Amino acid sequence: MINPQTFDFLSKLVENNNRDWFLANKESYDKARENVINFTGELLKLMQKVDPNISEDLDPKKCVMRIYRDIRFSKNKTPYKNNFGISIPTNGSKLGGVEYYFQIQPGKSFIAGGYWMPEAPHLKAIRQEIDYNASEIKRIIDDAAFVKLFGNFKSQDQLKTVPRDYAADNENIELLKLKSFIVLHKISDKDMLKSNCAEYVAQVCSKIYPLNVFLRNALV
Repeated sequence: MINPQTFDFLSKLVENNNRDWFLANKESYDKARENVINFTGELLKLMQKVDPNISEDLDPKKCVMRIYRDIRFSKNKTPYKNNFGISIPTNGSKLGGVEYYFQIQPGKSFIAGGYWMPEAPHLKAIRQEIDYNASEIKRIIDDAAFVKLFGNFKSQDQLKTVPRDYAADNENIELLKLKSFIVLHKISDKDMLKSNCAEYVAQVCSKIYPLNVFLRNALV
């Protein structure tokens, strides 16, 4: 489970996002990170039952993303993220691509999945799969339980113009214009701190699983 102390550390970090404070509270950070790593280990065991493509060799430590921000090209120069991110890849141990993602952040925690901003060859392949097999992805994203959890799949970022090789009057143009293929479900602080939080995350991810299968098949 996620400890209240982990939330407490993240809340204080928001107010004190600087190197001096972080170093003075390094012990609290280490305990919070260890809590997240242990939670990730618990979650991985459940997720491997949800999605057989999740490797049994995944190291929970490698799934927990760095808290240090890359500020080289950012206007925001705060050195630390105000959350812990857990990335669970579905293709070996490489992070990114078709995955499940869980963010731990007071007031802003969420469960997500799919493929965020695919590189050009992958984007082309996914669009081709949508064009050839639109009925399958529409069966997934229009399911009532799916919509209740994640909302309108088509409402995420889209191209302003029609993608190359497709006509404006294509009946699936709204799907073909998507830049990303992700879903997101917010989770309350109260639910985050429950002892069955990992089970709840895995249950939500089981609803993401058919989408991830569709996306993975497009890349084969």
